[in-house]
Amino acid sequence: MRAIPNTSFLSHHHPAAVSAVLRSLRHCIPLFPRSFSLTPIVRGQLTSTSSAELDIARTGRSASIASPPSNLNTAQKIDVNPPKGTRDFPPEEMRLRNWLFQNFREVSQSFGFEEIDFPVLESEALFIRKAGEEIRDQLYCFEDRGNRRVALRPELTPSLARLVIQKGKSVSLPLKWFTIGQCWRYERMTRGRRREHYQWNMDIIGVSDVTAEAELISSIVTFFKRIGITASDVGFKVSSRKVLQEVLRRYSVPESSFGRVCVIIDKIEKIPIDDIKKELRSTELSDEVIEELLQILSVKSLPNLEEKLGDSVEAIAELKKLFSLAENYGFSEWIQFDASIVRGLAYYTGIVFEGFDREGKLRAICGGGRYDRLLSTFGGDDIPACGFGFGDAVVIELLKERQLLPELNLQVENIICSLDPDLQGAASAVAAKLREKGQSVDLVLENKPLKWVFKRAARINARRLVLVGNDEWQKGMVKVKILASGEQYEVEVDDLE
Repeated sequence: MRAIPNTSFLSHHHPAAVSAVLRSLRHCIPLFPRSFSLTPIVRGQLTSTSSAELDIARTGRSASIASPPSNLNTAQKIDVNPPKGTRDFPPEEMRLRNWLFQNFREVSQSFGFEEIDFPVLESEALFIRKAGEEIRDQLYCFEDRGNRRVALRPELTPSLARLVIQKGKSVSLPLKWFTIGQCWRYERMTRGRRREHYQWNMDIIGVSDVTAEAELISSIVTFFKRIGITASDVGFKVSSRKVLQEVLRRYSVPESSFGRVCVIIDKIEKIPIDDIKKELRSTELSDEVIEELLQILSVKSLPNLEEKLGDSVEAIAELKKLFSLAENYGFSEWIQFDASIVRGLAYYTGIVFEGFDREGKLRAICGGGRYDRLLSTFGGDDIPACGFGFGDAVVIELLKERQLLPELNLQVENIICSLDPDLQGAASAVAAKLREKGQSVDLVLENKPLKWVFKRAARINARRLVLVGNDEWQKGMVKVKILASGEQYEVEVDDLE
């Protein structure tokens, strides 16, 4: 009798076996947010089962990707573009990135900060502190083969907090650390906002005074000046979350609602005001509180805020000191008070600030503030702290907008060419000598005509051409041509500098 194929493998097994299979399949989850689902699995049932999945079920083995079809006899054309929201960095883009990062580093080091870094892959729990934060829904997260929930880091401050807790008392305060790291967020893309970007962070741990915020804003202003951006191009909106906290306190709104309210207020320029009111009502704020809150948030000057709240409010004293320090630092023309600035992350506790394009064509350029109570959310002891994040993509857009992108052409000091194929080894020896002396050398690796060599020299902006010819080499010499002036001379190989 002919055997009947078993087309419902899972339905004939004990529930425990089914659970084991589903756990195995979980390891195949791609790097997408939780809102994405695996189409073969619907409410615990297998709607369609591939042969690869049946192999997993039969053998109990799991795999991170499915096996490729065995009948591929012809090459398939792939999509040559990077995944949506990510970037390639060919040489010209890499030169720009290196230039930008070098400016980040030099500014940070000029302020006495030390560079650090963290893993790109972190525990998912590090980034899901508070409900309501957009960041929860923007994570690239998955379960690894050890059944651990992990995520590609969407920001850098939580990793910093983890490292500070790990170091404990082995480091002396204050800490002045900076990092330049790759971050990932699955979000709607706009100009200057990508799903993968690099971020420059500077943080001060262990200073409770507003002098720390002044130092951070000064460092960003210093960076802008270095790259040609002025106060007429960019400004900083400054406020304090303690303003919002004071209003809620006066209306006896519970502290537990504070973080959620801040996340909603951060959307004021992104969604209609009626939607803001609707979301605020969902936090159980009364219409009276909402109207008072929105009125306070519309204030654009410190004197007006003082009239409304009085001069005894801690936030006003701190803000006054910050604006006074701005005069001393020389960046007062860069900053302005705006009560509506609260920042979208729940962990900020005091002064907050955002860099903005004065022409209004770009999203926030950078932002930061004080986060004195972040460490306790991870089980550590709270330490006063503040910092900022500065994305690479939006500042490049700003430089394009202002026509300030630097010309960063490839530059090589020497191009070396042998005039005879038999002298390729000799040309290699000359190249090695110059490289040992710290000079950059582009060695022509094939037998090319001089016309091609000169074109190559122009393309790489070579300073000089070194020719290895039979007559000169027999005398232990090479011919040198200074390409800018056309000057030519012969020099002994040992004297070539």
